[in-house]
Amino acid sequence: MYLSHFKAAGFRNLAPLELDFDPKVNLFLGENAQGKTNLLEAIYFLALTRSHRTSNDKELIGFGADFASLEGHVHKSQVELDLRLVISKKGKLAWVNRIEQGRLSKYVGHLNAILFSPEDLDLVKGAPGIRRRFMDLEFGQVSPEYLYYAGKYRQVLQQRNNYLKQLAKGGAKDQVLLDVLSDQLAQAASEVIARRYKYLADLSRYAAKAYQAISLGREDLRVIYRPSVKEISEADAPRQIQEKISQRLAQVRADELRRATTQLGPHRDDIEFQLGGKNAHLYASQGQQRTIALSLKLAEISLIKQLTNESPILLLDDVMSELDHLRQGALLTFIQGQTQTFITTTDLAGISREIADQPKIYYIQSGQIKEKEEG
Repeated sequence: MYLSHFKAAGFRNLAPLELDFDPKVNLFLGENAQGKTNLLEAIYFLALTRSHRTSNDKELIGFGADFASLEGHVHKSQVELDLRLVISKKGKLAWVNRIEQGRLSKYVGHLNAILFSPEDLDLVKGAPGIRRRFMDLEFGQVSPEYLYYAGKYRQVLQQRNNYLKQLAKGGAKDQVLLDVLSDQLAQAASEVIARRYKYLADLSRYAAKAYQAISLGREDLRVIYRPSVKEISEADAPRQIQEKISQRLAQVRADELRRATTQLGPHRDDIEFQLGGKNAHLYASQGQQRTIALSLKLAEISLIKQLTNESPILLLDDVMSELDHLRQGALLTFIQGQTQTFITTTDLAGISREIADQPKIYYIQSGQIKEKEEG
């Protein structure tokens, strides 16, 4: 899979642009705050209809613009697709081959993208919310069912929290509606959790192989799902998960009414990384943590290829300078010839010579993007 043609207008500080990309490596050079990250964010948004930097889509619309428009021509092994997204203050609209998509979940998955930024190095040491967002973004683009149930869960969770607040303030007296919302929450949660177990098992296997290669076989990496309902296990079917969540919701109801918020569910779950059986959050060095983060990104490429039979595009946002030569080399070896890659950097000094030899190079300044002329 690769993105051959890309158009953007009204997106952040980017000037209206129309670019033809190389199927292999595209390198964007520019000083900080010139628009490099905005460009990769635009490509990522075209793929997932979500930003990795903000949950407020209105922030993506450039100053003075009424809307932002993104278009791309995608080549896959069996088909070519024209994708289009329009972001306005009223919401988002999406088209595939000029056919408007009734739901964004039907659009997501036509272009798969993996983004690796310096912030991803916090996957191990950062807050649990970072890891939950990682699961939702990555699993959502390979599974329409996951995307649907995760969206359903967020919707019911918001409704339930709002009603808990009303009950806490005395604005509502009837807990029958809370029972209904609890049942709906447990059902959606069970589907999300079952799929997280499934995809994390595959991701863990691929990440372990990548970590072994990068660390020269010194340690074993495991990626373990930690649900907030401790009674849940990987062997449970969705129905069993639903029953266990319902039981725990009943047990914590008094506490939830006092706190006016839902105390358990996928929005409170986490991932644990283990190296040699030890919790990497507590014992891993900074170098080990970065190797885990890199291994996860490489594992994502393998997982998406397994599930879709297509390699995703890879977006590296100013991350190469954060990796030493060993990790740069491991990344280069892994992606060589199998995935279209977009790299942003302030200069070529922090880029492995092998990467810098044959890319298509662009210069970015004040949101203007120009291709480097030959010679």
